Amino acid sequence: MASLNQASIIGNVGADPDCRSTQSGVAVASFSVATSDKWKDKTTGEAKERTEWHRVVVWDKLAEIVEKYVRKGSKIFVQGKLQTRKWTDSNGTERYTTEIVVSGFDAKVVLLDKANGGGRPPPPDKAPEGYGAPRPRNNDLDDDVPF
Repeated sequence: MASLNQASIIGNVGADPDCRSTQSGVAVASFSVATSDKWKDKTTGEAKERTEWHRVVVWDKLAEIVEKYVRKGSKIFVQGKLQTRKWTDSNGTERYTTEIVVSGFDAKVVLLDKANGGGRPPPPDKAPEGYGAPRPRNNDLDDDVPF
């Protein structure tokens, strides 16, 4: 039987992404995303909130987009695979880190900030042509569809 390893989150970026390239020139960006749960305590009626932090590593062309447009506080949707890697810290202790790795054909990064208003738009010199411009609406309902 096949298996599925997919993680999808919507949250806010905790700090500007750390962007770099591998020795072979492949772009990689890493950053943390905060997701929050809010609820009301049933016994006290007090509002509660819990924030969870997720490490995200984005590769290749999507990493280039992250480098240009994602900043601390950006609202973002990320879809990738959970991956745990083992590493040794400066004291020689083995540690493990679980990350959402965004690469491959099913990987997604969607910037959810509004271009004009909420969130931080890209700097004017790095914004693509037409960024933030309203999209034309097609209100032409007189077509040749027979139903």
